[in-house]
Amino acid sequence: MPRPDGRSATQLRSLALERRANPYAEGSCLIRMGGTLVHCTASVESGVPGFKKGTGEGWVTAEYAMLPRATLERTSRERNGPGGRTQEIQRLIGRSLRAAMATMAFGEFTIRIDCDVLQADGGTRTASITGGCVALADACSWLAERTGQSSPFGQLVAAVSVGVVGGEVCLDLAYAEDKDAGVDANIVMVEPFRFVEVQGTGEHATFSRPELETLLNFAERGIAELFDAQRKVLGR
Repeated sequence: MPRPDGRSATQLRSLALERRANPYAEGSCLIRMGGTLVHCTASVESGVPGFKKGTGEGWVTAEYAMLPRATLERTSRERNGPGGRTQEIQRLIGRSLRAAMATMAFGEFTIRIDCDVLQADGGTRTASITGGCVALADACSWLAERTGQSSPFGQLVAAVSVGVVGGEVCLDLAYAEDKDAGVDANIVMVEPFRFVEVQGTGEHATFSRPELETLLNFAERGIAELFDAQRKVLGR
């Protein structure tokens, strides 16, 4: 079955990573994947959460928000704190970015990655992880320069969605595909191809073990391309 934008089943949407998109943040990246656009900033702040105080270790955390008109219809701002969906997404982003760290022993600082969705067309959480990694790497370099330590950043982390649409496994779902997908999954990996998280759900259908293997294979192929793009923009 042809995809709405004419891509093959194994093809990522067009990808662009703009490093240092925010001149004020210690690290930043503007990521575009197809029609999805996310602004990721990494801020280094003095102090850590209570459970880290006195350990000499730092912390990496993430926040996620969607602008009111990031979608076809306006959505209200979350003025009373993040809702359940937002909390789940930002916890996923935080877990994923912590997996990129070589060490947390960089002093009692918090690196906070803010992922703000400017335009949403599917895959906002996976784009946030991929772009957030670039911002995190630069924030770690900034911190290392000012503390005289080596950078605590370890390895790249990236994420992509996969799913079963119209009975066919597809990589990197746009919203038009995601909303009708029988199976929807988000895959997060660190170099060299080790899993951080596998979130797979039978939305409107179930899936077999061979289909799961195909979903993972497609994701690994897509994430390899994302790693290449991250390495290129970071000069690694």
